[in-house]
Amino acid sequence: MPRIPLARNVSVEGRPLPRGEFVVLCAVLLSSVALATDIVLPSLPAIRNEFSLRNPNQVQFVISSLFVGLGIGQLVVGPISDRLGRRPVIIGGLAIYFAGCAAAAFADSFELLLAGRALQGIGVSAPRVVTIALIRDQYSGLQMARIMSVVMATFILVPAVAPALGQGIEWAAGWRAIFTSTLVVGAASLVWFSLRQPETLRFDRRRPFTTGAVLGGLVEVLSHRPAIGYTLALGFSFAPFIAYLNTAQAVFQDTYGTGHLFPLYFGLLALSFGAVSLLNNRLLAWRGMVDVSMWAAQFITAAAGLAWAASFAFAGVPPFWLFLAGMLSIFVGVAALWGNLNALAMEPLGHLAGIGAAVVAFLSSAVSVATGVLVGQIFDGNPNVLFLAFALFGALTAAAMRFAQGGGPSP
Repeated sequence: MPRIPLARNVSVEGRPLPRGEFVVLCAVLLSSVALATDIVLPSLPAIRNEFSLRNPNQVQFVISSLFVGLGIGQLVVGPISDRLGRRPVIIGGLAIYFAGCAAAAFADSFELLLAGRALQGIGVSAPRVVTIALIRDQYSGLQMARIMSVVMATFILVPAVAPALGQGIEWAAGWRAIFTSTLVVGAASLVWFSLRQPETLRFDRRRPFTTGAVLGGLVEVLSHRPAIGYTLALGFSFAPFIAYLNTAQAVFQDTYGTGHLFPLYFGLLALSFGAVSLLNNRLLAWRGMVDVSMWAAQFITAAAGLAWAASFAFAGVPPFWLFLAGMLSIFVGVAALWGNLNALAMEPLGHLAGIGAAVVAFLSSAVSVATGVLVGQIFDGNPNVLFLAFALFGALTAAAMRFAQGGGPSP
């Protein structure tokens, strides 16, 4: 990949990290959400048995509660980082995340487990949101999209290996030890970030943390039609993926009987993200973010729709090979979307990157969590509902992008 210069209007307080180390560090910080989600998936049956849950879909709230906490935290950490800087907010968020890990590890009721997971989500919202602002402080436009593509390619190694890691930890020490392990990994990333990453928000660009300033920033973000359109597109594209995360363990192990091979199949599908994220870098140089993203949304809609229709040749329940092929095709499109849509939504918000990243993350999460949880709760063991969800939300993603493009030229 060609060298990507820093954005002209930005300097960091201290010597910037080498680009390679910066990309990997950002991937590690962003992957804290994926690690907290995917490492738990193999232990859902054990958690269901531990707390004697009668409704099998009820255990999905172990995943959903994390995203609820994430959504709540995202709206707060961005504006705070615009006032205090990026470093203290990420460090403070990781400390809250550690408390959530401990609460989940020692929970003696399902409700306390969900509370611990929500606290994990609130804490992990800081690296999730503020890392985007950290990147936007230094890069913009196509440069940011290319950085995000490499970050996503590196980040995807976590969901590829996390389920296998979680399964191994559960075998060795039980499901509660999984939350202890995430605390240890988070502590390692905190040490790396604290020692190496300089502050990227100069003092002369910081914004007061008052109700008026926050509301003013919020109104300004909401006034950008492209920012809101691409934020909605990001939320629509992520909604069926949350449904997939909520139901993946049940689909692979209960519907298709993969047993202990579940982490292998889950990881193989996840690796497609990394490959396409690297390819996305070349596509961006050829056609730009808008064209690549629109093609990806249309491809998801077509691939998911075809897989859904083809499954009716098998009495409506797709055979395992069709399920894998359909999901692999869908993930190819999804991988080409997320980094680009984040960059497109943040492009007009460089002067208020913290609150901008917060609003983008909060609104996209509100859309995706609400609809993704709904799809997960109507899951009845037939994975065909996932194909239908990806097809419908792929079409909504394309429609939101067309709305965004009505607000003026985009990169």
